[in-house]
Amino acid sequence: MDFMREEYATIIDRRDNPAENSYTRYLFDQGIDKILKKIGEESAETIIAAKNGDNDETVGEICDLLYHLLTLMALQNITPDDIDAKLAARREKSGNLKQFKTVDKNT
Repeated sequence: MDFMREEYATIIDRRDNPAENSYTRYLFDQGIDKILKKIGEESAETIIAAKNGDNDETVGEICDLLYHLLTLMALQNITPDDIDAKLAARREKSGNLKQFKTVDKNT
C-alpha cells in the first residue's frame, strides 16, 4: 500500500515541520483525545455511508478514516512497517476462527 506510506510521510513532515493553517498540525497540537474523537466520528460516518449504499461517499469517508488513523500512528510512533508486520503474521495463521457463544435472546 504505497498510498499509506506516502500519506504517512506527509503527516510526519507536517508534524515535524509545522505549517500555518495545517489541519494535521492542529490535530497534533490538540493531542490524542482530539485525534481519537475524529477517528470515532469518521468511523461512524463510514458506517452510515456504507449502510446508505453510497459508494462514492463511503470511499470518501474511508479516506478520512484512514487519514486520522495514520495521524494516530504518527503520534504514537507506529509505522506502516509495524502494520505490515502484524498483518503478515496474521496471514500466517489458519483455522483461527473464534468460537462464538450461543446467546438465548429471551433471557
